[in-house]
Amino acid sequence: MKNTFAILLATTMVFASCHSRQNEAIIKKSSSGKTCEVLLAADKNVYIGDTKELIDSILREIQPGLPQPEPRFDVVNVPVSSLRNTAMFQMHRNIILCDVDPSNPDKLYISHDKRATPQVMVDVAAKSDSSLRHLLRTHAQSICDEIYKKEHERMIGAFYRDRNVDLMMRFEKKFGFSMTFQQDYRWASDDADFAWIRKETKDFSLGILVHTMPYRDETLFEPNKIDNRLDTMMRRHVPGPAEGSYMGTERRVDLEHRRVDYSGSDYCIETRGLWRCFGDFMGGPFVSYTVLSPDHTQVVEVVGYVYCPRFDKRDYLMQVEGICNSIKWKE
Repeated sequence: MKNTFAILLATTMVFASCHSRQNEAIIKKSSSGKTCEVLLAADKNVYIGDTKELIDSILREIQPGLPQPEPRFDVVNVPVSSLRNTAMFQMHRNIILCDVDPSNPDKLYISHDKRATPQVMVDVAAKSDSSLRHLLRTHAQSICDEIYKKEHERMIGAFYRDRNVDLMMRFEKKFGFSMTFQQDYRWASDDADFAWIRKETKDFSLGILVHTMPYRDETLFEPNKIDNRLDTMMRRHVPGPAEGSYMGTERRVDLEHRRVDYSGSDYCIETRGLWRCFGDFMGGPFVSYTVLSPDHTQVVEVVGYVYCPRFDKRDYLMQVEGICNSIKWKE
């Protein structure tokens, strides 16, 4: 009897040990790389001439809505063999593999969290350089959008681990949906259908503006209506440091609007541009999302802005974009 019990116990321990190792294998490690950095796996005989010019025009394009030129992504180029044989490169957060071989099927594959999380990998399997260019040109917007989604996901995850629980509970109680804010964000002011939440340091200021309104019809999503509401919201609720000064959109530079996917929503318009402080000398980039709620009863306007006069602003803008994309709707 004792021997039988010992055998059963030993078997159970071995099974538990194997099960534990399987779970560890399933759990992926965190991806590596800097914000908005792309690992481009392309051999030197591929990443040249017209192909290099096209790839750079997609990935290194000037980011819209910034006061100084900054590239959309930073690109690190390695040979294809380095990616396939080096675990460190396979852990990168954003990977584009440009594989040119006559036996390839001329297809583009996008996979998520293959070796690490969050991670997006774009595998372009082309028969020739011209086929590669065609695939990249055709899917350029989708590639950039997928990378942006993963950047937002990474930001939201990092912020949630360092979340300001009290602020988030107050926010959810007010609006009926939640957003993720870090510990160092503070409630600045609010109104019946508005809240201003911000983070202040000696070098920069980041802020989130949230405004809700009942959904009436699709005209609420027209660009001129969005622009006018943004101006009204900023002027009414965000005063500048000098007496009588206030925030507003910079209309001397065109605002950019486009429809984007937004989690849980059937319709969303993204707006990018510059803001300025009227009556004072301040300004910077902003991004806004005009979002239709899942039940189609209200429109949520959420704005992220950056004030950072001494440093580049792209990565700070990505931080507020992450917060803007962190809305969780109630069931």
